[in-house]
Amino acid sequence: DVFSDAAFKLREDLIAGCHKIIKKHGGKADIAEEYSIAAVSGYSGEPEQFFAKAPLIASFLKSEKLTLDKKEIEYTLSAQIKYAQNDMVIIDWDGAFVFEPEGQINSIVELLEAANLQLLRYRVLDFDLDKRLQRALRLTQKPTAKTLIPLNRELAQSFREIIKIRAESIAEFDALEREIKLIGDWYSARLYDLISKKFHLDGWRNSIKNKQESLEDVYSIIAENFSVSRGKFLEFIQMILWFVLLAGWFVLLAFDIAASLRSQ
Repeated sequence: DVFSDAAFKLREDLIAGCHKIIKKHGGKADIAEEYSIAAVSGYSGEPEQFFAKAPLIASFLKSEKLTLDKKEIEYTLSAQIKYAQNDMVIIDWDGAFVFEPEGQINSIVELLEAANLQLLRYRVLDFDLDKRLQRALRLTQKPTAKTLIPLNRELAQSFREIIKIRAESIAEFDALEREIKLIGDWYSARLYDLISKKFHLDGWRNSIKNKQESLEDVYSIIAENFSVSRGKFLEFIQMILWFVLLAGWFVLLAFDIAASLRSQ
């Protein structure tokens, strides 16, 4: 019974079991997407008949055991889509409720899996970009003669990594667009659009693009400052060498004068 308290316990046990399997295979759960799908089948009539248990449905969708406010329940159940009179899919951030009399939900599950995987990719990439921005801020410190050469290598490596990330993200965005276009029917396309809006995938995508552009701008500024610092460093070395050469010339001149005095 998906409307019972045991459903919450089963959900928690399944999630804990998944984390154990991930850890066993060397995976990290620092960034994870936990998503539950409740499937209701074997009924006759319209799925609205189950709205008598709307508070339980909303609580399951939000992974929340507390009693939700009436308006929150209405808002949660409003993110729904129907194909026929006797089916319905309700989408939320942490879970979905699928009402299908015959239990044929494989295509729906596949769309939810694809969207969750895409969301996880965006979160991982966004987290990585945040770390690189922090690293870039460290590189904005004024370089010294001691750090100039290591900084040159680090900048070169960072630029290569940025180019790689940009290429990979563009490839992923393009692949996602192709996958969306390949969705076979209008109902699946509408369902994916609802899932995408609920997961804020467009917002994540725009955030990643903005951070990539910011990262490129920061490193461009660092490279320009580095070029100036490197030029000043080379000028300083040139001055030192000139003074060394000049000092050597004076030493040779002193030796010549001393030799001339001794010969007299």
